[in-house]
Amino acid sequence: MKLRILKSAVTNPWFNLATEDWIFNTLDPESHTLFLWRNSETVVIGRSQNPWVECKIDKMEADDVFLARRQSGGGAVFHDLGNTNFTFLSPKADYDQDANFTIIVNALKKLGIDAEQSGRNDMQVGDKKISGSAFKHASDRSFHHGTLLVNANIQKLGDYLNPHPLKLQAKGIKSVRSRVANLVEFNEDINHETLSDAIIESFCEYYRDTDYDDTTYDDTTPVEELDRDTLAKEPSLNAYYEQMADWNWRFGKTPEFTHHIETRFDWGMMDMHLDVTQAQISEVIIFSDALNVELIDALKAALTGAKYSQDGITARLDTLAKAHPEFAAQVSDVKEWMIGEVVG
Repeated sequence: MKLRILKSAVTNPWFNLATEDWIFNTLDPESHTLFLWRNSETVVIGRSQNPWVECKIDKMEADDVFLARRQSGGGAVFHDLGNTNFTFLSPKADYDQDANFTIIVNALKKLGIDAEQSGRNDMQVGDKKISGSAFKHASDRSFHHGTLLVNANIQKLGDYLNPHPLKLQAKGIKSVRSRVANLVEFNEDINHETLSDAIIESFCEYYRDTDYDDTTYDDTTPVEELDRDTLAKEPSLNAYYEQMADWNWRFGKTPEFTHHIETRFDWGMMDMHLDVTQAQISEVIIFSDALNVELIDALKAALTGAKYSQDGITARLDTLAKAHPEFAAQVSDVKEWMIGEVVG
């Protein structure tokens, strides 16, 4: 069995999450693989999460913050260049989750930081969480990835992960916030490069010193640098990248939920219930005392099937206003109201 070490020179989260999928689905499972990477400002949500519940989508868009949905479970996290992310891939028969945590703990010891595993998913220094993990398994391989807070902007955890108080009745997993700390609080000289070097060294040392089926490892495993050109060389990786970047993956895979909104215009009260399935409005129920019943029926018809997004709703209501100029003013009122309520 061999070791393989990959390191990304790209900070686009869709590229890096696509690389993880490529590693998991395509690389030789008969090896222990380490992948190190970091992202520009990004909110990463779990496979079964609702971005409208977890994130401030409108603020993210205004600030050019990426939204990414990973293939594995877990909660929502904020990544920036102050995070170092790690991925381990091992043959299922030789997978040892504790070994992966040991590698990270040993790497931090090299940098003068005493960390320990906390529960099944996390690592802590004292009572502060510095790392979280998620896991995935297939018939012949197992996968463990996590993030280490090096010098992340902790304030932005609150900026983007404390969602607006929408009246959403959502299915799926909701994140639980924890007390966190950056590793620079314990070693002011640590950064992504020094931490990556320590993890690589610890990874090689662990397998050099561990007897797996009489396999002998050495410290000469090369570090493979991945960049944008890798997409052209690896068609399957490029396909994963296109999936990760696609709106239908990032938003469309959201579990079913209901959004209830209400307001009053000078022409009548609107009490609207939107059932949303895979980020598409599947049913619209409107209670209203507006005199124009035809307007209410037209709104229901126009919104049913629309994307649950500002652009999707705007397109449907603009089309409705053009087709029925007799109530274009009321449709305009509804559009402005809805795009303020539907953040995204």
